[in-house]
Amino acid sequence: MLRALLPLAYRTLVAWARLVRMEILGICGSLRKGSLNMAALRACEALMPQGMTLRITSIAELPLFNQDVFDAAIPEPCKRLRAEIAQADGVLIASPEYNFSVTAPLKNAIDWASRPPNQSWQDKPVALFSVTPGPLGGARVQYDLRRILGQLWAHVLPRPEVFIGSSATKFADGKLTDETTRKFLVDLLAGFKPWIERMRVAK
Repeated sequence: MLRALLPLAYRTLVAWARLVRMEILGICGSLRKGSLNMAALRACEALMPQGMTLRITSIAELPLFNQDVFDAAIPEPCKRLRAEIAQADGVLIASPEYNFSVTAPLKNAIDWASRPPNQSWQDKPVALFSVTPGPLGGARVQYDLRRILGQLWAHVLPRPEVFIGSSATKFADGKLTDETTRKFLVDLLAGFKPWIERMRVAK
């Protein structure tokens, strides 16, 4: 009897997960005022699936990570970021690629949120995309981020993978203008929603 009820209980959990509103935290790995990654992240605000909202936070105020500072008293901007990540239903990261890898500001933000106790990345659904001027679109930064976040027990959406290369042809006046790129982002966000639902049920 109990075994027969398990599929029904699972379907009930899935239905509940779909009804709960999702708050997504956006993080941009570039601090540049005219960042195209930030422009793409802002474009995502209007592309979110029904039931999902995006709020973009800043990592510009974070000091360079120092364990001595952390142990003495976590700075307020770092406390804020840790709480924002922990409270979000999912995190959407947009980042350029610096020197074949992760940008210094983004790695610093990850480090501040990763330290115990109560590290913020634990079981957190994460989606990634990258915007670069080169043709590869930031593949290397994404694969490094997957490795870093995976060992912190974050759940990074496996696919679709969105690499936005040749960015000069896809933005104008700080706004996304390329419809194909917009469709890639729509598909990413559409895939992120059931991924978050799946992680909720798994908990």
